[in-house]
Amino acid sequence: MTDISITIVAYNDEEDVRDAVRSIMERTDKGLTKTIFIVDNSAKANKLSSLAEEYEEVVYQRPGGNLGFGGGHNYVLPMLDSKYHAIVNPDILLTEDSFCVLLSFLESSGAGMAVPRLLDAQGNLQAAYRRDLTVFDMAVRMFFPSHFQKRQRYHTMQDMDYGKPFKVPFAQGSFLVMRTELFRELGGFDERYFMYMEDADLCKRVNKVSSLWYCPDTAVIHKWERGSHKDMRLLKFHVASMFRYFWKWGWKLW
Repeated sequence: MTDISITIVAYNDEEDVRDAVRSIMERTDKGLTKTIFIVDNSAKANKLSSLAEEYEEVVYQRPGGNLGFGGGHNYVLPMLDSKYHAIVNPDILLTEDSFCVLLSFLESSGAGMAVPRLLDAQGNLQAAYRRDLTVFDMAVRMFFPSHFQKRQRYHTMQDMDYGKPFKVPFAQGSFLVMRTELFRELGGFDERYFMYMEDADLCKRVNKVSSLWYCPDTAVIHKWERGSHKDMRLLKFHVASMFRYFWKWGWKLW
């Protein structure tokens, strides 16, 4: 059994995946045993399989089709043999030994899942932590992002003290570390979400049986592009997933 398993789901972003893996290998304590699964959903040909030749900790998997975000992460669920598991986006860069810090935090706090400080490339804290989702908050974020600023600051928990740990109802799923046993118990992601909202759903289920905490003791860089705000096809996926989420958890309007 390894200390931690890490899954990165790739989709036509070879350079980002390589950078993410390189940063993990360079910044993580060599004494922390790990397996990094690359699940390649890409349609385009690439050379990501060579990462398994470059690093013995890397396991390359190509399902043969696009399984979506949650399906890609679930693909390795039967292969996991670790105490902790990390869900990592390709656009993540480690600048310090974040995994050791987060594992220590989970051990001491008893939390089921933890999220670090998520920073942009300029070092600014991202609005990646949210209170329980409502129809109003989702509509504002997707269609009226320049309006209702006070409500948006409340929804994204900007009133919290980010120098201290606190419970989080929903953390954006670009970098989450949890107990593997809990991930397995929950059955991974709900694959009915092809993309978008599957992280909100997972966080909701984690908080039903355990807890998700923000850990202020370490930070990672997240090159957040928010594709659905630029692409109408992705926006349709986002809206469909939003409907699925509220149909499942209840239509909390406000």
